[in-house]
Amino acid sequence: MEYPLFGTIASRLELVQNDDIQSFKSNGIKLEYNSDFLEKLEPSQMEFVFANGAMHASLAHERRKNGRSGWLWQLSTDYAINDMLVENGLDRPDEAHYSDRFRGLYAEEIYEELKEDILRDELEYETDNEDDTDSLKKPKNDESLLENNENLNEQLFEEFAKATLEAEIKNGDLPTSIGRFFTLAYNGNINWRDELKAALDRFHKDDYTLLPPNKKFLHIGIYLPSCISQRFKIVVAVDSSGSVDEKLLGKFLSELNFLTNTISNYQIDLLVCDDKIESHKTFYNGDILEAELKGGGATDFRAVFEFIENEFEDVKLLLYFTDLDGIFPKDEPNYEVKWISPKESRVPFGDIIVLED
Repeated sequence: MEYPLFGTIASRLELVQNDDIQSFKSNGIKLEYNSDFLEKLEPSQMEFVFANGAMHASLAHERRKNGRSGWLWQLSTDYAINDMLVENGLDRPDEAHYSDRFRGLYAEEIYEELKEDILRDELEYETDNEDDTDSLKKPKNDESLLENNENLNEQLFEEFAKATLEAEIKNGDLPTSIGRFFTLAYNGNINWRDELKAALDRFHKDDYTLLPPNKKFLHIGIYLPSCISQRFKIVVAVDSSGSVDEKLLGKFLSELNFLTNTISNYQIDLLVCDDKIESHKTFYNGDILEAELKGGGATDFRAVFEFIENEFEDVKLLLYFTDLDGIFPKDEPNYEVKWISPKESRVPFGDIIVLED
């Protein structure tokens, strides 16, 4: 439910119990697991394991191997996938491969670094076959792989995963950094209003509890969670450096006002900032969200993130309206960030919603 892309793909995995391995592994076709290892995991860690298998199966890693060492390529893809899963907030078991050293890298880049470690005798090497050692020194293309039955199955799974991904793109709710693994050509095809609505929908859904249970089916002995309503809190920051388009800002605030009318209980903290916080206002149910642009200096995004850290608790979503020309924070926050901008640009974290006129 929290990660529908991973969940949908994982539901198609072939699961194989293999108590000869220590924990789990996926070769792009099936997910093998040690039963004792799986039993000791928390449910959130099981989610990580299945999401890992789903990603391996989705990426046609065997077809991307291109003559590389099988064992080392598998390890490289594992590091890349697990980094992305951690970035999305999944609970990594200790046994899953992970290193800060490989944060944000593609599997191909990780492979080259691990290969150098082996050649410097800094990493123990496990050969897959007689030809595997040679592949470290001279990668080769093996077109015969495409004729292999397992390779065909992997390709079909990749096509299924891409179809699932396209459906999630339409919903506007993609895992962070998924573009590192798939080619996503969607920024100009999705209405920014739909993306904004999807961002809000992810966080304002009411919560559920079993105490008290839903009374609708109690008479037939079925206990279901009942819905409880909580105040929906978000932070909206507006860049007042003087380079933002006030016409587009008006459209953004108008759409945000419209969407909040569908939420029964909300609180929006609006920050206006250039290189420092110029104003802070709080809006509640029924209030009209308006921003008076003050400032006009250079843009320093760090001021907003520092203000949130010092003044707010339990922030889950920040919508930042800006042209993206400014100084970004060094560290990614523990809440989701959506950059609302009239243009595409590189950002160190978060997602961009392109606000087109």
